[in-house]
Amino acid sequence: MQRSQEHLLFRESFKSFLSQEIIPFYDQWEKEGIIPKDAWKKMGMHGYLCPWVEKEYGGAELGLEYSFIITEEMAYAGVYGLMAGLHSDIVAPYIYSFGNKEQKKKWLPGCVSGDIILAVAMTEPDAGSDLSSIRTTAVKDGDNYIINGEKVFISNAILSNLIVVACKTETDESSPYKNISLICVEDGSPGFSRGRNLEKTGWHSQDTGELIFRDCKVPVSNLLGEEGKGFYYMMEKLQQERLISSIMSQAAAEAAFQMTIDYYKKSKGLNQPEIQIDATGMVEMATDIEIGRTFLNSLIHDHIMGKDIIKKVSMAKWWTSDMANRIISQCMEIYRDYGYLEDYQVGRLFRDVRAHPIYAGTNEIMKRIIGKKLGI
Repeated sequence: MQRSQEHLLFRESFKSFLSQEIIPFYDQWEKEGIIPKDAWKKMGMHGYLCPWVEKEYGGAELGLEYSFIITEEMAYAGVYGLMAGLHSDIVAPYIYSFGNKEQKKKWLPGCVSGDIILAVAMTEPDAGSDLSSIRTTAVKDGDNYIINGEKVFISNAILSNLIVVACKTETDESSPYKNISLICVEDGSPGFSRGRNLEKTGWHSQDTGELIFRDCKVPVSNLLGEEGKGFYYMMEKLQQERLISSIMSQAAAEAAFQMTIDYYKKSKGLNQPEIQIDATGMVEMATDIEIGRTFLNSLIHDHIMGKDIIKKVSMAKWWTSDMANRIISQCMEIYRDYGYLEDYQVGRLFRDVRAHPIYAGTNEIMKRIIGKKLGI
């Protein structure tokens, strides 16, 4: 991660914002199972949503590294429920890259201000990492698309008011990859409804839910880009999504390790006999974290420079998420019974980080991608 004076000042400013506007209320939001929309608007008001967006559309036109700082600091603080990284750096780029001028003017200013909360709907009950098997359809009917299908495990499902939906438009039956399109569904569209806000092992305040489309009528003008190009658009943007995922995993491991080594030193100094871990274990954790950080920083640099990092970011996504789960589990053991309490952040990290190997493409899929890139 770049460390210019401007970046450092921005980081400190955002940390101050988190400490005043997010962290004091986060325990309550975890109990309630959702983030209030007011928190999103505060993020937008202070310039922490889509900071890379051009000034023409209400953004600050900052470098992408500022978004990565936001993602990193939110992961350090363990406030995963407010999915600003998904909104700003995974979904908004679809609108920016593939949307036309009218769509950008209509939606991007609200994305920056927090008046619009974004989601992307790919996963279905019978279609996860294999996007070619989605069943949600969009059929043209005059000036509208009629969408039918269901989506599940969608982040920001309950709060979002603009959703990029992957649908089959039957453009080309010769390939399952050539008939997928991306259509923006706005809150209030006829035939669109939301299902449950799913109760999960972790990420309790994240509104992960179900989306239902029953003869949902959406204007043809809400199509992003071209019909039949949706799969390729998603593949293009998944590189950045997996980089965001890697940043979150790396930061979670770093945060857990730092709070654990502080606890370990304090407990050791108090001569608590139950603290029996070999210092070698701490050294091994520190080494894994340093390796992950070095690799991740090189990927961030290459991605900002526009390089193809598909193979390496697939490596980073599975390795950092596995590493974070392993290290946080070891940290829990050092805390003993206390680590299992909600009062201790390491316990929350333990349950939250379990999702990291699953989203943004499972780690098994990452290994398949790497294998293909290696020709094996």
